[in-house]
Amino acid sequence: MFQTSRRAALALTVAMLAATAAQAEQRVLRYYADFDPAPLAAFEAAIADFEAENPDIDVQLQNFDHEGYKTAIRNFLTADAPDLANWYAGNRMAPFVKAGQFLDVSDVWNEHGLHDSLASAAASMTIDGKQWGVPYTYYQWGIYYNKTVYEQVGASVPATWDEFIANCEKFKAAGIDCVTTGTKALWPGAGIFDYLNLRTNGYEHHMKLTAGEIPWTDDTVRATFAEWAKLVGPGYVTANHTALDWQDAAALLVQGKAANYVMGNFAVAVFKEGGMTDETLGFMPFPTINPDVPRAEEAPTDTVHIPSGAKNVEDAKKFLAFLARADVQTKLNEGLGQLPINKDSTVGSDPFIQAGFELLSTTPGGIAQFFDRDAPAEMAKIGMEGFQEFMVRPENLDAILERLEAARQRIYQ
Repeated sequence: MFQTSRRAALALTVAMLAATAAQAEQRVLRYYADFDPAPLAAFEAAIADFEAENPDIDVQLQNFDHEGYKTAIRNFLTADAPDLANWYAGNRMAPFVKAGQFLDVSDVWNEHGLHDSLASAAASMTIDGKQWGVPYTYYQWGIYYNKTVYEQVGASVPATWDEFIANCEKFKAAGIDCVTTGTKALWPGAGIFDYLNLRTNGYEHHMKLTAGEIPWTDDTVRATFAEWAKLVGPGYVTANHTALDWQDAAALLVQGKAANYVMGNFAVAVFKEGGMTDETLGFMPFPTINPDVPRAEEAPTDTVHIPSGAKNVEDAKKFLAFLARADVQTKLNEGLGQLPINKDSTVGSDPFIQAGFELLSTTPGGIAQFFDRDAPAEMAKIGMEGFQEFMVRPENLDAILERLEAARQRIYQ
């Protein structure tokens, strides 16, 4: 009896020691992010899948609210860096790269073939020829249009800007706004500017402009506004757009009072809530302006980075490689309701999600993030105010560009 009890106690001790050892061997990844409730659930599922594949790694996610995170990241990257941190691609990550606060993860890209599988977003993740994080989701911008209105005036879906402007005359003659937008909150007008500049001057120019490296008074920028003037000069845009929120403008498209809307894919839900269906709502890429400029697209991209002060770099790189996989991005983006970046991922049957995936996966010219992500906050505000003014008073162009240029010289010092 004594021997049996002794053996049981010994077995219990061994089991407890083994459990303690297992716990000691489990490595921790500290991950800071700023997810809303639905994305948080999708990411927690992805983390659970990663931990199931890597039982020796415990991912500890600390979630912040969006506004709090913007301040927090500047503090924790300096004081107490986690192993992983969410952020954004393009010029939004550049200050942290230049400050040495994000690690170069080019080895992850090279070892896992990410230059091929994540090719559409590679340019926006690259600074000085190196990659500084992994993108996991984006959503397309483009032009949503009312098919019924197109049929009504006998217009065809345009491939070029000249064809688009020619359609505008048909819509105006029928008493229909060719383009609607709501610039009360400023940012919808920035989407129009971004596409006009991307199509006129290309991705590299656009990135240099938003990075403060090109004067706003430069002839290349004036060329973009000359294309914009073809739209606003004849009155092809909803007249009272400065008083409209973006949802108000969406209602005009739904009602057939407007033909086209330059907007992100998140608006599809609003269009459909208003009564549009896949038979009446269409999507097209923004038309070609300069055929010599490779097609670039607007697709705000969310990313994960390894801070330079991370304590568990190897496991963090393992997580980045996991997050870049086609199957992981497929499942994750089903939960996010957005687009996977890995070209080998799959998307659901929604035609607008499918159109966006095809558009972005085949983009040869680069992915821009959006003006208020690519430019510093102060420059973005002044720029968007200028865009709104130009859409109302195009004759003020010189004064607008001089004001933006003065801001550039001050802000980017």
